Order: sequence, then C-alpha cells, then structure tokens
Amino acid sequence: MSETRAVDVVVVGAGQAGLSSAYHLRRAGLEPDRDFVVLDHSPAPGGAWQFRWPSLTYGKVHGMHSLPGMELTDADPARPSAEVVGGYFGHYERAFDLRVRRPVDVTAVRQGEEGRDGRLSVETSDGGWATRTLINATGTWDRPFWPRYPGQETFRGRQLHTAQYAGPAEFAGRRVVVVGGGASGTQHLLELAPYAAATTWVTRRPPVFREGPFDQEAGRAAVALVDERVRQGLVPRSVVSVTGLPLNDAVRQGLADGVLDRRPMFDRITPDGVEWNDGQRVEADVILWATGFRAALDHLAPLRLREPGGGIRVDGTRAVADPRVHLVGYGPSASTVGANRAGRAAVRDIVRLLAGEPVGPLAA
Repeated sequence: MSETRAVDVVVVGAGQAGLSSAYHLRRAGLEPDRDFVVLDHSPAPGGAWQFRWPSLTYGKVHGMHSLPGMELTDADPARPSAEVVGGYFGHYERAFDLRVRRPVDVTAVRQGEEGRDGRLSVETSDGGWATRTLINATGTWDRPFWPRYPGQETFRGRQLHTAQYAGPAEFAGRRVVVVGGGASGTQHLLELAPYAAATTWVTRRPPVFREGPFDQEAGRAAVALVDERVRQGLVPRSVVSVTGLPLNDAVRQGLADGVLDRRPMFDRITPDGVEWNDGQRVEADVILWATGFRAALDHLAPLRLREPGGGIRVDGTRAVADPRVHLVGYGPSASTVGANRAGRAAVRDIVRLLAGEPVGPLAA
C-alpha cells in the first residue's frame, strides 16, 4: 500500500475551475507537488471540453472565457472545440508549470483522524493524500441527468444522452425526438434536421431566446441568479438555464424552417415513440436526452456536506459545513467566467485559513 502524502491543498479536477484555482495558488506563492497537487481523472488536458462532439466547433461555443493570465486568441472558429480548448488548456498547464497528475480518480474524501480540526483524507486510484484544504472542481460532465418517464423501459428504439452524442450522421433516416430546452438541445436539432427523417423538439418550459452577445456583464448577471439557491443549500440550476438561448442566424433559420417548433413535454413513452394525455403521439426511432448534468460530488459524500434541500450550502465558494472545503465550478461559478472569479476567491480564503486567520462569519 502506497504511503499517504501530505500537502496544504488538493485540487480535484483540471477543467476551467481547477486550472483557475491552481493558477491563483501559484500566484499566492504555493508550489505544485510541495504545497498543492492537482488531480484530474481525464486522460488529457481540456476538462469536459475534450469529450464534446466533433461537430461542436469553437464558433458554436456558448460563452467561453479565457483562463486567468493567458488569453485564448486567434482560435479557428471552424475547428472542433475539443481540439481548440484541449490544446489551450494543455499549453496553459505547461506555461504555468501546474503539474497536473492524470489520470487519477478521486474515490472518496473523508475526515482525517483528528476530525475537522485536522486534515482531510483524500483517497485516489494513485494512493492517498492528507490535506489541510480541498478545492473541488469536478464539474458536471460525469453525471448526465436522465429524467424518468412512464414507459421508458418499453421503448424499442435507441435512447442516448448529450454526453454520448457523437454527431448528426448516425441519425440519418431516423425519426428523432430531442428532449431539452438548452443550448445543446437546439444545437443537436439544427445539426440533425438535414439528416433525420423527422425531428420533434420537446421541452418542459417554453424556450426563451436572447438577443445580443453573451458578454462578461451578462455572465455576471446570470451567476447572480443562481447564487441564491446555492446559499440556501438547494440543488443549483445551471447558469445556462437562466441566460436564455442566443438568437443567432442559425437559430433564426431553424425557427423559420420549423425545426425549432417546440412541443410541451410528453406524458409517457411507448414502444414506438412518445405520447401526450390529449391523445397526440409521435413515432420515433431515437430519443435524444439533452437534459443537462448534475454536479459530480459523490466522492464528497463521506463528509456529509449536503443539506436537506439536496445541495451543498456555500458561502462564496466555501462549504458552510466545513470551511476546509471549497467548491469551484459549482452553482454560481459553473460558467467559465464564474469559475475564473471563484478560483481567485477560493485561494484568497484558503491562504487565510492556512495562515491561521479566521474565515467565514468570524472573519467579518
């Protein structure tokens, strides 16, 4: 059994939130491998971006902001976003010498022998770590959300989630029901329509289309709308869910062509498709669930941080139930601009904690 290694900070995840946090740890004078480590379960740089479907080119990306300290410039909008962002993140890791360890799976975070007055025990596929603080930046990609509807198990066609989407060509000649009112749902529909025999779009709520660019001011406004739920310990809504859908040329054409003709959510799934209580039905070969993701936090379960509302209550980025734990890229910081700001805030708080200064309400 490998020896447990001790550090001041463990960062779990090397997407936008994790790299932003690592950058600010470096800026604060902490050294990688000596004072902090970054553990990432993905096989290569790029966070969840490396798993995006090839047809999601960089020009189609919804509100991508550069990491702190290094702008992403001159990116070819026609290149797959997985390649653009993966290359950028890899260059960033090397430029700031962040020494990300991968692939490493974090399986559990527990109280150390001294409880909440001591270190946290981080169990991984590459041995254990004892840390004074933890920045959790695991995002959501590993927890795709699959709603449950009556008859779902009887469907004779194919069901898949956005996380499994590889591009439109595999749907050629198929009748496809796309479920979900977010950016992924509309992008899938617009891509599928020229290939599929028929498409049907269903959403729980009527879609809201937004005019104008998604700039930093719009990003901050969206983050503020999500923040209150997290402060109450409720499960956070995604930042994208409150920004609305960008009304670009492709979306306008989809609306004009009837591809983005939204129907309300069906009531049940049948062996041959979906149907509503009013008797309407649609036959389908494929149901594509573009229904989003939930925070990947199962490894934190031993710490018992969840509130009765199902979420983890945070003050800024700090878990209210345990000030050693910071959640970056969770709730209000789940956007790329939010993750950058949250990484800086988390490190500022952690530096104070490591120095023995009070944090939280006592620091006011």
